[in-house]
Amino acid sequence: MKNIMQTITLTQEEAQRRLVRPEDRVSCSVAFIDCKLPGSHLKQNYSFIGPGVTQSASQVVNIPEPHGFNIGAAAMPKGVTNNLHLHFTAEVFLIHEGSWRFRWGANGEHQAEFSAPAIMSIPTWIFRGFTNVRPTDTCGMVFTVLGGNNTGGIIWHPSILDAAREYGLYLSRDNMLIDVEAGGKIPDEADLLQPLGAEHIAALRDYSVEEMSQRAVTGEQRKWSANALLDSVLPGHGGEIAPVIGYGISQDLHNTPPMLNPHGFSVEWLRIQHDNRVGLHSCPDVQVLMVFKGTLEVTWKRR
Repeated sequence: MKNIMQTITLTQEEAQRRLVRPEDRVSCSVAFIDCKLPGSHLKQNYSFIGPGVTQSASQVVNIPEPHGFNIGAAAMPKGVTNNLHLHFTAEVFLIHEGSWRFRWGANGEHQAEFSAPAIMSIPTWIFRGFTNVRPTDTCGMVFTVLGGNNTGGIIWHPSILDAAREYGLYLSRDNMLIDVEAGGKIPDEADLLQPLGAEHIAALRDYSVEEMSQRAVTGEQRKWSANALLDSVLPGHGGEIAPVIGYGISQDLHNTPPMLNPHGFSVEWLRIQHDNRVGLHSCPDVQVLMVFKGTLEVTWKRR
């Protein structure tokens, strides 16, 4: 069996289409069923690559092309909370600004805070929620990576579904938001997404604070490798890599990532010294670069 690599021509126009600048981001304030609950009504949801788990038909997706994963973000003022829900696929938080308090468990009984820079992976099938607890009153943004082209949506805690009804918000059986105040029709109970039963919630795995802390890598815990790429031996070349989930593009077998369990994608930090470069290379998988600090120039061979 032959492995034939497909030749792809990336034009300047196509490259611009696959670039999401800050001014290209379009928020959605009604992405989820808790969008009107006090303390959660100021959330803004973004879908940069794929729709993620949005429950709103009005959500703008910058790059709808399937990548095998979804990338989005939540923007929230200080003190605003994203309520308890669970995911079917991996959910990884990329924290590059501020401080965030995460809660998890059947009723959110466990909690831990993480400050930038940090990357945290929350397991599937446990309830989780998070709050912006940064010391200033400015709005904070946390990025998320979700596994799969189809994430399967999310399941909200039954208490959130009950509270949302008081504001005329329901979820249809296909997990889409119905807003009665915005003109939506009050649905029949048979047409609604049913809450997770108490017996199913009791059967969910419980993760201690210690176990969850092993699924997070803070800035101080990063293990940088200067030998992660072959071109590091060339003058002016080579970037340092700190792997987090999977080996990614690292070629240093001695720099083991803290998390090796399958996510459907890999995540790593890359830093490049001023005026240095990572040389031309090809990658058999889809690669996304998220620039959190500085300015990055990307070049490619068109044909």
